[in-house]
Amino acid sequence: MASTMASTSTTEPDPLADEAAARAVRKRYEGLLTVRTRAIKGKGAWYWAHLEPILVSNAVKLKCSLCGSLFSASNPSRTASEHLKRGTCPNFSHSSLPSPSPISTVHCHSNNGRKRTATTTTTSPSQDRSVQHLVLSGGKDDLCALAVFEDSVKKLKSPRSLSRVAPPELTRDQVNSAVELLADWFYESCGSVPLSALEHPKFQSFLAQLGLPVTLLRREIYGPRLEDRFGVAKAESEARMRDAMFFQVGCDGWKSEDGVVKFIVNLPNGSGVFHKVVLAGEGVVSEKYAEEILWEAVMGVCGSGVQRCVGIVADRFKGKALRSLEVQNHWMVNVACQVQGFMGLIKDFGNELPLFRVVAENSLKVANFVNTESRVRSSFLGYRMQEMDCAGLVRVPSTKCHVLKNFASVFPMLEDILSSAAVIQMVVLEDTFKVACMEDPLAREVAGIVQSEVFWNELEAVYSLVQLIRGVVRDIEAERPLIGRCLPLWEEVRTKVKEWCVKYSVVEEPVEKILEKRFRKNYHPAWSAAFILDPLYLVKDASGKYLPPFKCLTREQEKDVDKLLTRLASREEAHVVLMELMKWRSEGLDPLYAQAVQMKQLDPVTGKMKVANPLSSRLVWETCLSEFKSLGKLAVRLIFLHATSCGFKSNCSFIRKISAYKHSGVSLERAQKMVYVAAHAKLERRDFSSEEEKEAELLAMAGTGSDDGMLAEVFADAPLIGGIA
Repeated sequence: MASTMASTSTTEPDPLADEAAARAVRKRYEGLLTVRTRAIKGKGAWYWAHLEPILVSNAVKLKCSLCGSLFSASNPSRTASEHLKRGTCPNFSHSSLPSPSPISTVHCHSNNGRKRTATTTTTSPSQDRSVQHLVLSGGKDDLCALAVFEDSVKKLKSPRSLSRVAPPELTRDQVNSAVELLADWFYESCGSVPLSALEHPKFQSFLAQLGLPVTLLRREIYGPRLEDRFGVAKAESEARMRDAMFFQVGCDGWKSEDGVVKFIVNLPNGSGVFHKVVLAGEGVVSEKYAEEILWEAVMGVCGSGVQRCVGIVADRFKGKALRSLEVQNHWMVNVACQVQGFMGLIKDFGNELPLFRVVAENSLKVANFVNTESRVRSSFLGYRMQEMDCAGLVRVPSTKCHVLKNFASVFPMLEDILSSAAVIQMVVLEDTFKVACMEDPLAREVAGIVQSEVFWNELEAVYSLVQLIRGVVRDIEAERPLIGRCLPLWEEVRTKVKEWCVKYSVVEEPVEKILEKRFRKNYHPAWSAAFILDPLYLVKDASGKYLPPFKCLTREQEKDVDKLLTRLASREEAHVVLMELMKWRSEGLDPLYAQAVQMKQLDPVTGKMKVANPLSSRLVWETCLSEFKSLGKLAVRLIFLHATSCGFKSNCSFIRKISAYKHSGVSLERAQKMVYVAAHAKLERRDFSSEEEKEAELLAMAGTGSDDGMLAEVFADAPLIGGIA
């Protein structure tokens, strides 16, 4: 088998050969099933009562019904002799006799009026259809009851192995360890696994087979253990926040429909600590109410020492609530989340760029016509299955959704139309569509759109621009950049958008105007200050010095740096900070330390070059640049600030867990504790993905093939129940 697998992996697969092999396997499987069916009914070898043919990875195997082991189906007689007769199977008893013929196989035959005694016969689809089956008084409904009765007889004659295997005897420590791991799994799943699953009969049977206690398990997991786990997680989080000299509060969820807002504390060492979840209420939240919630969260973290909170990053309320808190607390730097900034840029293009409006309208006409006209829809589905091996109509946005104000709802439609371009053009060329064009003016309009090269060029242009920005958003979510990265990031997007304009012959001026408008809406002076103060962005000049990149700033941005540093510093230190800034501008950093800060290495996960030591920028200011006492205190507080509020992605069950119990005090408290434990664990693992993303990856991997013999070897050699350490 191994050599066969190796040889097939080095040659090109032959579809005809694969299809023939699959048919042969299927034929072998059906043949063994027929033999086993006849044997169980009394006409065949005795061992078929204990061996069951099954299909495993496109191969036929024999499964022992007594112990669950898998064997090759090439020689059933030899398998029975070696596994059953010679005592290899631990659950086979030599006193077991072949099962009596099932009652359902007893038939009364009549031939030319002559009466015969009841004889045991076997029936199959290929046998004479004139054979009369056993007549039951309840009619066909009795067949199910008869099958259950026969199953009981079989169990009495040959009980299944699992019912015979006694559960292992575990020590108290092993039981506690197993229940602890089970409880952790439930907590960290946070709603993905429902509470009722603990009382599911199959799950309880599984636990019983492992020797774990079943009674009071639900109360055990959601009682004292939850309190203990929550207490430990909260104590760890509070200890880490106390140790930090300063921190940033991040809040995410203001734009969610359910009104569940998550608060995370970003620490200087690059880690994050979950703080709490707040039910801000569904619908529109006022700026004043949001400001109160934000300040309450700050006070909850730092108590009386509010100056430890350097700032806030949020996905909403930059214009009023965040700005108001900055004015009231001069040491704070409150910034908007860059994920929302770039998503807003897509929305701006949809609202203000005529190209987006034209493409959206034409695509809607094509999609609605293909989906609603029966003959066109039928042809589209047929061609799509033939060409793309997938079914389904074109995804269209909801009728309640304003497509230009919410362009994210339009994107799946563009994606479907673009991927099905060849299919749609084949449909338009059909005679049935040509007939429809003569009768329906809308069909003629759709045909004109589909056959227009301009439409497809414009569709590709809009799709590529949205993909470009969404790619930036994905990178931000994965890398979670600091605010010193904001200016270079927006400059990179500007460059890419200009290249896009040239490629698709789009006038640059209106596009640049929209981009600049969104940039100014999201811009904060701290972007420029962090960019100048972070040694990661120092530039080597002609003399070999590594100097801050003031040349990359506009005159207004240079003024922003001076104003911001003056505001953040105390009155006594303001002039000192500006003097040290001038010295930093002229002297910069020692080349050796600058190169060490900017050193990069390949990230094995993403395949991209990343900074080898992300914390080195702050460490340099606290050690090598200690001469800049006043400026250094501000620099370390600025350059560590995060540019995004998405600390981790919460799945739908995370939100449902909170929303479902918001009207019950006790239940809400328990749900919040579960959420706290789950979020704490995700941040400890630095797991910023959602459960939905993981499930999509697993489903994508599920279709990959595997070695035919691997599963059989694993199940045949592995013990039925392993011990729990």
